Amino acid sequence: MYSQLLASARWQRVLNAGARPQRLLFVSTGTKDPKVSDVLYVQKLIAPLATNTMPEATLQAFAAHGEVEFELYPDSGSSAEMLRQFVRSGVDLDGLAEHLQEQGAASFVSAWNDLLSVTAAKLPAAVKELS
Repeated sequence: MYSQLLASARWQRVLNAGARPQRLLFVSTGTKDPKVSDVLYVQKLIAPLATNTMPEATLQAFAAHGEVEFELYPDSGSSAEMLRQFVRSGVDLDGLAEHLQEQGAASFVSAWNDLLSVTAAKLPAAVKELS
């Protein structure tokens, strides 16, 4: 739907008037399962005007052996139909969504706490340097 909106005549009019599109944001796209490609999500989420906040290891892996093999296009399929296929194959979407949200939140809290620790460790030296 996003790609269809950007291709619409309506969007082109507001773009010509100076509007800028909100970018799609794909976050934490590192592969968690070691049995699949370390660049799986990066390769599958290539889209115009998208921002991808992949972990550094994933960025380095993509630079080393990733390929631009696919790009999301306006007619690249129905997400609703894909979700129906998942349900038909036995995937508990609500349970999966809850699990992923909990894992994602825990990961961001951990990263935030790591950032605070590093900052706190470097703060005394920075204060001393400014004095």
